[in-house]
Amino acid sequence: MRAQAGRLPDPVRVSFLGGLGEIGRNCACFELNGRIVVLDCGIMFPEPDMPGIDLVLPDLSYLRERADAVEAVVLTHGHEDHTGGLAFLLRDLSVPVYGSALTLGLARNRVEEAGLANRARFVEVTDGERRQIGPFEVEFIPVTHSVPHGFATAFHTPQGVILHSGDFKIDLTPVDGRLTDLARIGTLASGPGVRLLLSDSTNAEEPGFTESETQVGATLRRLFEARAGRRIIVTCFASHIHRVQQVVDAALGTGRKVATLGRSMAKNVELARRLGLLDLPPDQVVDVEHVDDLDPGKVCVVSTGSQGEPMSALSLMAAGDSKWLHLRPDDVVVISAHPIPGNEWAVGRVIDGLYRRGAEVIHTGVEPVHVSGHARQGELMVLLSVAHPEWFIPVHGEYRHLVNHIQLATRMGVDDDKALLCEDGDSVVIDDNGIHRGDSVPAGFLYVDGTVGDVGHGVLRDRRMLAEEGVVLVVATVDPHAGEVVSPPEIVTRGWIHAPEAEALLGEASDVVRAALEKALAEGATDHETLCRHARKALGRLVGERTRRRPMIVPVVVTV
Repeated sequence: MRAQAGRLPDPVRVSFLGGLGEIGRNCACFELNGRIVVLDCGIMFPEPDMPGIDLVLPDLSYLRERADAVEAVVLTHGHEDHTGGLAFLLRDLSVPVYGSALTLGLARNRVEEAGLANRARFVEVTDGERRQIGPFEVEFIPVTHSVPHGFATAFHTPQGVILHSGDFKIDLTPVDGRLTDLARIGTLASGPGVRLLLSDSTNAEEPGFTESETQVGATLRRLFEARAGRRIIVTCFASHIHRVQQVVDAALGTGRKVATLGRSMAKNVELARRLGLLDLPPDQVVDVEHVDDLDPGKVCVVSTGSQGEPMSALSLMAAGDSKWLHLRPDDVVVISAHPIPGNEWAVGRVIDGLYRRGAEVIHTGVEPVHVSGHARQGELMVLLSVAHPEWFIPVHGEYRHLVNHIQLATRMGVDDDKALLCEDGDSVVIDDNGIHRGDSVPAGFLYVDGTVGDVGHGVLRDRRMLAEEGVVLVVATVDPHAGEVVSPPEIVTRGWIHAPEAEALLGEASDVVRAALEKALAEGATDHETLCRHARKALGRLVGERTRRRPMIVPVVVTV
């Protein structure tokens, strides 16, 4: 795109709503002439200190407040940390969504489940295609990742090319033969040039090159051949169609039929088969309901639950609660995934449960049954060398990943003052003078519990307090006209102390609250809030002195 003669090119603004400082919640906004194109809208899975939270979203208020300015959403690939928040965004916006056929198929499933299919127009794009999306010409460049048909995106703007790598690796022997198109990136670099590179930082601490996905296939085939006559269950991400294909190939190659377990696995396998991305003949598929009736050595089950999710298929199997599959002592379970940071404990608990049921468990600690879909330092340096960007910003990673990626970029020749370390909420403005930091944007965490969005920090703080310290409920009845407490306050506790063993302390607590209320009444207090405040303060002081703990204290004062 060129500026009109005699007119300076308009500035471009890039704002980061998520994904810079954590793994997940990936979302960025590209703005030109008051129009916005959103790149990805993902979720993050909750951390252990987020009790009751199902998932975490970016703060989408920046986009809600500018709903009329949003032209479209562009999806780089089909993983939940890039597409999972789309349904929440579509509650407030109705915009076209661009992506590959598989990416849109995976995203559409979630959107339809939320009843919002009428809020989006899904626009399929193909490798190498260029589309005018709002004020930008967006080019979709093939990259290899752990889900098929991922894209790097090149935004052709009046300020030059902004290249976003998407999630990528440089796999020279990918399962589907679809290579990361370094040639096209090199052509951009030698032609218009890459003004700004935004690059995946997930493995920026890891030296060398990420192993090829096909290495997992060879390992699976060896494991299957060595366990002839035994039933094999393999769990992996439902979106990892390349991994599923290799499981299928190992199963069919050793005379087994294939069953799927888990709703998302069944839906994604069906989608991939329909799009021609998964080669699984219909006569080689069996219903999971009939697996127990088959010769164990003639079946392989592909299951969800590789992250130890509480109600996932694998977790239910480990607990003996699966409706469809009951583990036998001779079964083999292959966990073909690394735990996402924060999920290690949950995965370990599931592995323990599988062992308790007599299964043999094979995971990455004992066999190379998983490889990453993200580039390591060697590949990141190759991309930097090929793209030769003028400016550089690392994206998609925790803070330490971003710092390490900055160091790689400067080693590869990017000027120190042109490698910018940004975090969630930062924005940059690209103009004729270079790139400088813009105004901050809202970028907090939006917590989702069930179908309720924006649980809020206050609710989460209360949940943490309940989980760590418990709750003490005091119920008192007062007669404000007579100025007396009608009956001794009743103390009810959960998670603080075991009541039968602390009768004396509970009795003292009742006396302390009664005295505090009588004093407040004597001083003329009659309103409910004042009486509750006196009860809470008196009980809180006693609890802190006697137990050195700070449970949630809930006073209930009834007036008669």
